[in-house]
Amino acid sequence: MSADTGLEELGVSGLGEVDEPAFSGLAERHRRELHVHCYRMLGSFDDAEDTVQETFLRAWRRRETFEGRSTFRAWLYRIATNACLDLLAKRRPEPATGGEVLWLQPYPDRLLDELPADDANEPETVTVARETIELAYLVAVQHLAPRPRAVLILRDVLGWPAKDVAELLGDSVNSVNSALQRARAGLRERLPSERQDWTGGEQDAGTRELARRFTDATVATDIPALAALLRDDVRCSMPPTPGLYVGRDAVVNDWVEDGFEGMKGLRAVLTSVNRQPAIAFYMWRKRENAYLPLTIDVLRITGGAITEIVIFHDDQFPRLGLPECLPADGTE
Repeated sequence: MSADTGLEELGVSGLGEVDEPAFSGLAERHRRELHVHCYRMLGSFDDAEDTVQETFLRAWRRRETFEGRSTFRAWLYRIATNACLDLLAKRRPEPATGGEVLWLQPYPDRLLDELPADDANEPETVTVARETIELAYLVAVQHLAPRPRAVLILRDVLGWPAKDVAELLGDSVNSVNSALQRARAGLRERLPSERQDWTGGEQDAGTRELARRFTDATVATDIPALAALLRDDVRCSMPPTPGLYVGRDAVVNDWVEDGFEGMKGLRAVLTSVNRQPAIAFYMWRKRENAYLPLTIDVLRITGGAITEIVIFHDDQFPRLGLPECLPADGTE
């Protein structure tokens, strides 16, 4: 039996001998990584939370079926993947007409920092982990059918062998390899051909400076300054509100039509979600004598320009650990 099951430290030979508190302790060690796995599958933080809870419930009920042929961690991943597939089979959401994913929710970096760092010294592993949590990747994945989606994440993100994925899905290795090819082709249709064209990468000094300029221009409601920061083919969406704007002119025209230029009394807090720079904007509310949450703008920056803006509503502020208000002087 694999040493990572944690059974040895409990002095038992099988999960059937473990009581519920001890079992919960073993499972909780893997909560964050399972949550991120379900989030990649589902695109929704809330759905991922519910699915992890379902995973732990199923695991407890089926604990006696764990035979130790795989690690306890891998066994949980199998249950979690199937729980995601079951959820998608019941109510598989379809992307909007324009291709945006209306159920998309952000994932705070402070929670991503809780992930195990076993492979922190492997540059390619770190790069894959970062790129496959970015919003552009998540949106592209949501356009895949559920089973090819699962194959892609298990093979390309988690690095599972094809035979293990086939066992999980009850398919042949050939079927898994075929599904992986289809999934990769589907991604290529949704993402630019070169990795560096769609990932913002590490938040280097240039990225941080561009995010600061975007913040300053937004607080000043300076549309010409904002337009100068956008790439020609920039994309802007605001889930769960329908509407995808593609191109600098389309994005700027939408801002003008929404009366952005006349908006006054904004403050901002810089943060990061999905390994991307993000800015939480607050608007002055005279009645409350404070700046209250407005939106969170998540930026994808490529080659010194903003290539995508995903705007989330104020209901996401608590999850991201942001202040519920800013006082009149703009300080926390």
